[in-house]
Amino acid sequence: MKTYYTQLGEFSDLVDEAVRQQTLFPMALPGPETQARVRDVLGFCHRPEVAMDAKVERRWQADGLDGEEVSWSVGYGPRTRAYLLKPSNAGEKLPGVLALHDHSGYKFYGKEKIADGPEGTLAEVRDLRLKEYEGRAYANGLAKEGFIVLAHDTFLWGSRGFRFETMPENLRHQAEVELKSTFQGGSGSPEIALYNATTRLHEHLAAKYCNLLGTSLAGVVAHEDRIALNYLLSRPEVRADRVGCLGLSGGGNRSAMLNATHDAVRAAVIVGLMSTYAGLLDHNMSHTWMFFPPNWSRYGDWPDLAACRAPSPLLVQYDLDDNLFTVDGMRGADQRLKALFTACGYPEGYTGQFYPGPHKFDLQMQRAAFDWLREQLGSLRNR
Repeated sequence: MKTYYTQLGEFSDLVDEAVRQQTLFPMALPGPETQARVRDVLGFCHRPEVAMDAKVERRWQADGLDGEEVSWSVGYGPRTRAYLLKPSNAGEKLPGVLALHDHSGYKFYGKEKIADGPEGTLAEVRDLRLKEYEGRAYANGLAKEGFIVLAHDTFLWGSRGFRFETMPENLRHQAEVELKSTFQGGSGSPEIALYNATTRLHEHLAAKYCNLLGTSLAGVVAHEDRIALNYLLSRPEVRADRVGCLGLSGGGNRSAMLNATHDAVRAAVIVGLMSTYAGLLDHNMSHTWMFFPPNWSRYGDWPDLAACRAPSPLLVQYDLDDNLFTVDGMRGADQRLKALFTACGYPEGYTGQFYPGPHKFDLQMQRAAFDWLREQLGSLRNR
């Protein structure tokens, strides 16, 4: 009996036809061949990836941390802005972590969603932080653990976002109409809500442009994340042999891609962004275009991309009541990751942790992730 998909309706047999055309989601074992395939599918990975004209814009001290706002050019568009956070008076080189902000349908800010700068917590992100991070600027919390943490804006977010007036008028108008009946206020503002609503529509256009230009939205974002990691590696106070990456949701998506495409990553944490692709069928397909690198399903599944550098250590945290994924999809990904790490002879390199509750990276999960990163990379607290 054929499977009926409510989201496809009378086109449900499209899935069966796709399978007849070619094998979907074959297991792509870790190793150089899969790594090369990932980079080819993503695109935008054939030139030097250097933070050009990098400069420190301002410095501050707060709550036991030294902070710097830094900026650089990636070679196109406005300058990238980032926060570098480190323990005050560390006195020695420390491991580094690239903290990757989420998607959350909120593009007005990027790094500020997970990191406090010199102004402290911005009122506009307070509600989002409470929902997703139990109110904490986790990048600052991680720096207090003895890491040097870099949180930067990536393509489409914050300093790397499109200006509102440059986005097509029809998208701005459509977003305005939709918001008239849905905006509830909160700690945001009507202007920010309108910007975020417009950029949700605009992401489709940006993704089409990326595909037309021979890359993908996933590829451009991963490219900019590699540039940011290379900047972190260039800092003299960072242990270049001990760097990792961490992110929730869209940040977890970015963590998977960065881990897959940068050999300097020694430990990666993916939070709330892991499922088999089959587990998405007839479920929530509102994910970012970053989650669907063009044609990757011909060569492997999402867990295969995340694990292609195994045995490099990987931690994945799952939320069992996450409305973005099915439990079967998450459990299936967990089993597949175990098989991939076992196939390369290092099953202990993968850690999967399941937590009750909705889509989030709460304090309990942060504690577990920080401890795991300390085990893999070391930090001042080991001494």
